[in-house]
Amino acid sequence: MSAAGHPVPRGRMVDIGEGRQLRLVCEGPSRSEAGDRPLVWLEAGAFGFAADWGATQQALSAAGWRSCAYDRAGMGFSPPGPAPRDGLAIVSDFEKLVAASGEEGPFILVGHSMAGLRLREYAGRNPDKVAGLVLVDAATADASETQAFKPFVKAFTTASRWAARGASIGLFKPLAYTNLGDKIGLPPAAGAEKRWAFADGRHNRTAAAEVALWPQSADQAIAVPAYDPDWPVAVVTAGPVKGRERRKAMQALPAERSKHGYVDHVEAASHTRLLGEAFAGHIVKAVDFVAGAGKGG
Repeated sequence: MSAAGHPVPRGRMVDIGEGRQLRLVCEGPSRSEAGDRPLVWLEAGAFGFAADWGATQQALSAAGWRSCAYDRAGMGFSPPGPAPRDGLAIVSDFEKLVAASGEEGPFILVGHSMAGLRLREYAGRNPDKVAGLVLVDAATADASETQAFKPFVKAFTTASRWAARGASIGLFKPLAYTNLGDKIGLPPAAGAEKRWAFADGRHNRTAAAEVALWPQSADQAIAVPAYDPDWPVAVVTAGPVKGRERRKAMQALPAERSKHGYVDHVEAASHTRLLGEAFAGHIVKAVDFVAGAGKGG
């Protein structure tokens, strides 16, 4: 159990007002070195935090992109925030973090899994901050409203509650350094953070609370304007297309509705390993496409 001890977190803590802080990890060239390239903001999915993007940030940096990832309130190394932790609360925190970070937009927004709901809400509330979007095996607000998707949300909510209970009583600590601790395939520093969070009770309880509010978060995302068709949208999905045609079509819809859309089905990747060192290049390629399309390329 001691092997899952608290690692030294990367990045820095940023004050977002009212005595609250969030952990922020920015990597890549400095603002001046990045030139006219937009900053890439990375939003993690359910149970995810900045560590999930460790391999992606490494790949983006190597390609000359500056990127920032963060821990939502109560996740990873960020202190808890006021309840409920629905989409509106999370996006409001993100807006404060963006303002406090000193980074200037418009940005390329990249979201994995459940983060698809948050990107929709942030973009609808802040259209002037959007240069384009990359949806990484992401949920969409439209799909979340369908009857076919609701059984998945219900089952995931139940599983999340059990995960929170298991982590809270220490059951996951002996498993932190097995393959369960890091299903993504992260670089060492980010991997250590991920393994620690996998076994941390508070992290898992907060994640379960976010998942339980999936329906409300989807409703909040639907309530804001849809993506502007002029925004470049890249969709990167994981797993084979055969047998998942309906799901893949729903995921690809935001790209198809864009005047500058891009879809990449990475059949060899899993939902989690799509973020890892083996497949992060696909995300970099999607970011490159969005940036180029935004300039008329």
